[in-house]
Amino acid sequence: MPTISPASTVLVTGSRSGIGAAVAQRLADDGWRVIGVDLTTDPAATHLLAQEVADLSDPGQVAALLARLPHIDALVHAAGFMRTGALGELDPADGDAMWAVHVRALVLLAKALSPGMGAGGRILAIGSRASAGAAGKSQYAACKAAVTALVRSWAMELAAQGVTANVIAPAATATPMLTDADRTVAPVTPPMGRFIEPDEVAALAAFLLSRDAAAITGQEVLVCGGASL
Repeated sequence: MPTISPASTVLVTGSRSGIGAAVAQRLADDGWRVIGVDLTTDPAATHLLAQEVADLSDPGQVAALLARLPHIDALVHAAGFMRTGALGELDPADGDAMWAVHVRALVLLAKALSPGMGAGGRILAIGSRASAGAAGKSQYAACKAAVTALVRSWAMELAAQGVTANVIAPAATATPMLTDADRTVAPVTPPMGRFIEPDEVAALAAFLLSRDAAAITGQEVLVCGGASL
C-alpha cells in the first residue's frame, strides 16, 4: 500500500542545496508532488513540480509566496544559514537575520498552511543538535531551540486535527554550510568518524511524512552519529 496519497503536495523550503535539496529529491522519488522554494531556481531540478523564488526573511515575499501556492498537505522547513561567533564577538544583526529565516518564516508558513491540512497533514522543521547549546554558535542555537519549542507546541494544538509536527536535529552535516566563508567555528566530526549525509536526514524526513509515522508528533529526532552521547 502506498504511504501517501498520489495527490499529496509538499512544500520544501531551501530546496536548492544541502538538506533541503536531498529532502525534495527523496520525497519526489517517493511519489510526493514537491514544490521547492529558494532564493533562485535550479534548472536541473526536474523532479520538482514547481520552483518558487522567495526571500523567506521578507514577510512580504512570504505572503506573496503563500498567495501563489496550491493546496499543501505537508511543510518541510529546511531553509536556513549559520552565523557564528563567541559571546564577545556577536553581531545582533546576525541573530536577527537567522531568526527571520529559521523562526519567523516557519511561523508564517505554518500559520497559513496548517488550517488547510486534513488528517495526515505534516509539519517538519530541520533543526540542529546545537539547539541544546553550542559554544560559538549561541545565536544559531537559540534559533534552533525556538524552532523546537514552536513545533512541539504546535504538535499539541494540531494533534486532534490529525496533523503531526516534528523536528529533525542533525549534527554536522556534509552540506555547503560546513565550508561557509562566514563561519568562524570549525565543524565537529561526530564520534562515528564522519559527517552526517543529507540523504540520511532525507530518509528520516520521508518516514516522518509517511502514514507509518502518523502517531509520531512533537518530537525532536536527532541524527547525530553519536555526537549527543
